[in-house]
Order: sequence, then structure tokens, then C-alpha cells
Amino acid sequence: MAEVGVIPRGARVELLDGQIVDMMPIGPFHSGVVDRLIELFSNLNQKRWTVRAQSPVRLDRNNEPQPDLMLVKRRADSYTRSHPGPDDVFLLIEVADSSLDFDHSEKLPIYGKAGIAEVWIVNLHDRQLELYRAPHFTGYSTTIILRESDHAAPAAFPDAQISVGELLAIQD
Repeated sequence: MAEVGVIPRGARVELLDGQIVDMMPIGPFHSGVVDRLIELFSNLNQKRWTVRAQSPVRLDRNNEPQPDLMLVKRRADSYTRSHPGPDDVFLLIEVADSSLDFDHSEKLPIYGKAGIAEVWIVNLHDRQLELYRAPHFTGYSTTIILRESDHAAPAAFPDAQISVGELLAIQD
């Protein structure tokens, strides 16, 4: 749509339920946590996945959100021909501060219905990591809440553990 002038180039929007939705502004804590996620998962990668940050995932013709981070299957074309779809995603992560309610009420059900195997919400407000697994038509059957003393790993790669405390640390 940006190519034909429907929306301005560089606009921070995503497609959800057929509607163009403005994305929330990104603050420094949010962007710092995304950077940490990129570094942590890049260091653990061992060429098992591709790390994609703030890039679209094509769920269906009405939904093309831009999660903060995804671990997706490696592909020879590096997704230059098409965006990844639900079957390509090992893990999808949303970092949430002002968008927390929206991520819970709007995005999580869409991800579950599309069959995204695992979603993490990095809840900056409550300083916790929420893991959602076992997708179904209205969301997820399994929810795990982790605190700063815990470690997390994607279900597809149980050896790829990260420290929740390291992820949520604020440096003075």
C-alpha cells in the first residue's frame, strides 16, 4: 500500500483483521529489550533458525502483523520472495509496555487462530515473560508466567535458554 501511496512510506502500521492499525511508538526500554533478544538468540542460533526483528508475518489475507521478534525456519531465499507464514515460525515475540492490553486482547487470539506454535509476550510493565503454547481457535491453551529469576527456552529448542532477569535488566 505504501508503494501506491495509500499509506505514507515508513508509516508504522500493521494489518490486523483486515484493518490498518497504527503501531505504538517504541520507547528506549522496549527497543533495548528487542536488541537484547536479537543478541541472545543470535548467539544461541547455531544456524538452526533465522532471527527476524520487527518484520511482517503473513498469517492470512487479512492479517500481516509485525511482531518485535521471530525465530523462523531458515530458507535459501532469506524471505526475499515472501514473508514467513505460520508454519515458518518457531517462536514469535511481542515486547509490550503501552501495547500490553492490545497484545493480549487483539494479537494473541489472531496468532493462536493462525496456528503460531509459540508466542512470548515480554511484559515490561509487570517485569515478567509470558509464554503461550498450544494454539487453538481463540488463543492458546497453555500459559506460563516467568519472573526475573527464571530461564526460558523456545519449545522447539529447549537448549536455547535465556535468562529472564538478563532480558529485563535496566542498567544504571
